[in-house]
Amino acid sequence: MNVYDFDGTIYPSNCTLSFCLWCTRRQPELLVTYAPHAVKAMTLYKLGKMPKHRMLREIFRYLMLVEDSDEQVERFWDEHEKKIAPWYLAQKKPDDLIITASPDCIIAPIARRLGVNYVATEYYRELGVFMNNLMYAKEKSLYIIDHGFPVIDHFYSDSLSDTPLALCAEKAHLVTDGATRVVDWPELDEATMLKVKRKIDTGWKGHLED
Repeated sequence: MNVYDFDGTIYPSNCTLSFCLWCTRRQPELLVTYAPHAVKAMTLYKLGKMPKHRMLREIFRYLMLVEDSDEQVERFWDEHEKKIAPWYLAQKKPDDLIITASPDCIIAPIARRLGVNYVATEYYRELGVFMNNLMYAKEKSLYIIDHGFPVIDHFYSDSLSDTPLALCAEKAHLVTDGATRVVDWPELDEATMLKVKRKIDTGWKGHLED
């Protein structure tokens, strides 16, 4: 079984933020009803005054405000599915597993289109809360271990925060340059481990290309 992160790995940007921008273009009122809360949450997080999971709950909050959100997600992927990395499509297998911190309501449709399995953060849109742990960093490896998945042959991610899961794989690969280049996972020397710790401590990837 091969396991893949999603954002920045097989999709070139952060799909949660990309979908947010897509929705804002169609519902400009989100700039008033959502944007101030998101900016405040990110600012408090950067200042160390808000934990990561609280910040991300505020970031995901726009999903509560999008009209016909399930239909909008499908329309989003109608337009953005073509951005899935060609190198991934060339090697895709039916037993692939996508594992990502992005919310399941956004990931489920693209996983279905690709015909692969997925694990994502369960986000209850009606209440704006997480239904399980944020599927980030060590939570990914804990999920794999707790659910008795078979041996991971290859693991792919763009972030050193996924080192805990990379260590569960027979072979790990780092994806760079906007999901276009695949290299071996770096050796975990002292300097790299410091980078890993910073990545895990500082949180979610927020890059956006649209």
